[in-house]
Amino acid sequence: MGFFRELPNIEYLSVLSDRNSSLDYVKVKNLFRRVKIRDDLKQYFTIFDRITIKDGYRPDQIAEQVYRNPDLDWVVLLTAGIVNVNNEWPLTSNELYEFSLNKYGENLNATKHYETIEIRDANNRLILPKGQIVDSDFSIPDPTNPLTDLTGNAIRIGLSYYQYETRVNEKKRQIELLKPDYLSQFLKDMRKIMKYTKSSQYVSTRLIRTSNSRIKSP
Repeated sequence: MGFFRELPNIEYLSVLSDRNSSLDYVKVKNLFRRVKIRDDLKQYFTIFDRITIKDGYRPDQIAEQVYRNPDLDWVVLLTAGIVNVNNEWPLTSNELYEFSLNKYGENLNATKHYETIEIRDANNRLILPKGQIVDSDFSIPDPTNPLTDLTGNAIRIGLSYYQYETRVNEKKRQIELLKPDYLSQFLKDMRKIMKYTKSSQYVSTRLIRTSNSRIKSP
């Protein structure tokens, strides 16, 4: 992932057994230095495009398709707000089935819960909104005949465990991506933020060094 090339470095006091002296440091990437898209920018449709991740597509394939550079897969994840790609990126159809089967076993196609369907009266007024979780014996008065009740499949549907996991996975397919027109400015701003400013640990704009606790002051 090209993101690690963007991270500045930090030198830690070496704890390796083969170090040559108390002045030896180990240079690593500063994983605590990171950026994120401001939440309030998500409302600007001129900056972001909503896309649907196709079955089996990886972040690098999206980056190649949108930005013409697979190494910008980290831009895809960052602008989509994805931190843990293992849990937040959609599974393929086969992966989803295997995941669900391992999780639920023989209950895979059993009913997880019931959800209401939309019910309106003769004047098109909403009586029952869609998608509310209810019990199997849920009922409401029939808007066309108050003396009877609507029950069962007339007002609700059952959702199996596999259907539920499929729905969760499908939601993961909808992500917001930074439009290519704004990529150059985004990278410029991000690299500016990544630079270090002068401090007691400052070595350069791309490197800081922790203090050496092995050297005692007089």
